[in-house]
Amino acid sequence: MDRRQFSKVALVSLAAAPGFATAQERPVEGKHYAAVSPRQPTRDPKQVEVLEFFAYGCSHCNAFEPTVDAWQKRLPSDVLFRRIPVAFREVPFVMHQKLFFAIETLGLVEQLHRKVFTAIHAERQRLEKPEEIGEFVAKHGIDRSRFLDTLNSFGVAGKAKQASALAGGYKIEGTPSIGVDGRWLTSGSMAGSNERSLAVAEFLIGEAKRRI
Repeated sequence: MDRRQFSKVALVSLAAAPGFATAQERPVEGKHYAAVSPRQPTRDPKQVEVLEFFAYGCSHCNAFEPTVDAWQKRLPSDVLFRRIPVAFREVPFVMHQKLFFAIETLGLVEQLHRKVFTAIHAERQRLEKPEEIGEFVAKHGIDRSRFLDTLNSFGVAGKAKQASALAGGYKIEGTPSIGVDGRWLTSGSMAGSNERSLAVAEFLIGEAKRRI
């Protein structure tokens, strides 16, 4: 299966296609994905959990965002998709973790998530300090004080720590990576491209559903 075919499969609904047409094209553990040991906790045992491990400063994540966002919106209701920002070092990654979780807490993912990527990669904004983030959100019509209060809140700090624990449990070495149900991890480097990692994720979702 060539890249064009793989990408097409990755973007159709799970109900329409499992991701691979023949047994010979099925993803191979140790090549296209890795088993996660020990298994990581998931939010709801009745749902298959899919995690996108990303970093706002990652150029590959920036390029991948429109594709993965369109894909996750077509996932069925028994699949829970979550974005997990990864902090490879304190600066600027921890602040970027808090930035995402503040956006999520305030229900602004659709409004601001992709704009953060644009600000960092196209407009060369660093968004490493609260004052820079305050200016950014105010520019997009968000109350600066409310946002910064959320950014600096105990709840957001706790979510950032939980995200780092999950990234450690999945043994994340690069972004973007896709975790499935606490059991498996795939990525562009394993699957062959970021688009192909979504086809692998679809296969793994099917495997997880059979084990619920």
